[in-house]
Amino acid sequence: MEQRRRPEYNLEIFADPACVKDVVKAILHTIFFHRYFTSISPLTRDLLDLTLPAIDDVDLETLIDQRTLALVRAIDSGHQQKRGQLSIQFFEKRRRKTYFSFGKADEDVCWEQWTLDVTIATPRTETDVPKIRRAMTKSLEKAAHKIISIVNREKDHIPPITTTDSNPFPYQIVVNPKAVHENDIWRPRMGLF
Repeated sequence: MEQRRRPEYNLEIFADPACVKDVVKAILHTIFFHRYFTSISPLTRDLLDLTLPAIDDVDLETLIDQRTLALVRAIDSGHQQKRGQLSIQFFEKRRRKTYFSFGKADEDVCWEQWTLDVTIATPRTETDVPKIRRAMTKSLEKAAHKIISIVNREKDHIPPITTTDSNPFPYQIVVNPKAVHENDIWRPRMGLF
């Protein structure tokens, strides 16, 4: 059976330093609202004259807070570049065919990935503040509409729920995923030896 390539969706986020955490958290909550296949208590949050969905789950909120803070720290530590990236991956557990009786029988296979490219804009003068706020609102609105469009249109790649676990699809949120992969270049290969 030929394995299909997982869909990858890119969102461009624009924010000022004061709102970047709230904007990133709003986008993450919007994605999870549509891809978190457990019983949830839906919420709405208002940000920049927009009302966006959110999930009332303490563990997810804690993870989102931690990763958002890590992203902001990574952006702040950059000297010139005021950019960062965050990746959300959703996995399914698949039974791996093993030829020997030892080894791991299950493997996590990514079935969808969302990448947020975050750009920070610092106003130089007071007259720049309203312009940046308008651009930030437009960026957030465009990203939210893109998420809704994608999740309503592309459903065929979502694997069937085959477990009664509270969360049928594990997920991870990675800050600056390209930097992580460059540092871990030998780790995947080490399993071969």
